Amino acid sequence: MNSSNLKYILITIVTVVAIYFLLFRSPTSKSGKLAPDFETQLTDGTDFSLSDLRGNYVLLNFWGSWCPPCRKNNPKIVSLYNDYKDKQFNDASGFTIVSIALEKNEKSWKKAVEKDGINWPYQIVQESRLVLSAPLALKYNVSDVPSKFLIGPDGEVIGVNLPETQIRELLDNKLK
Repeated sequence: MNSSNLKYILITIVTVVAIYFLLFRSPTSKSGKLAPDFETQLTDGTDFSLSDLRGNYVLLNFWGSWCPPCRKNNPKIVSLYNDYKDKQFNDASGFTIVSIALEKNEKSWKKAVEKDGINWPYQIVQESRLVLSAPLALKYNVSDVPSKFLIGPDGEVIGVNLPETQIRELLDNKLK
């Protein structure tokens, strides 16, 4: 096999993998679909099920301490939580965030949470050598972080990867 054939084969493989990630690994939870439920443990050891939060607006936030765009986005997410956690809505009991940190080790996560001021109770760390192959990332077909899913009180996904300003607008329109 000559080098030009090998080059062609490598380019083909890279192209196929890229197409797979773009077409088949986009988030499966689209607007209007029921968010996949899951059961796991929070970082404090408490058992948790996403369906326990039905009746609330929930922002499911996939991130990683190792991810510069995630860390840059964290102050906006923290501000969103602080601004809406105690608000009253016409059609929901409240608003909360569920963070799913995709990590290679929990030590880095702890430092990032403290530094970024992440203060909500629903925090999950999924350790994995191949970060995007963590069970919840696979369940939601997350191929990139940060990835956010805004879930309505009925458990349906309202939007995927919405900008913080659009999330605020949606929530503001539902305030009492």
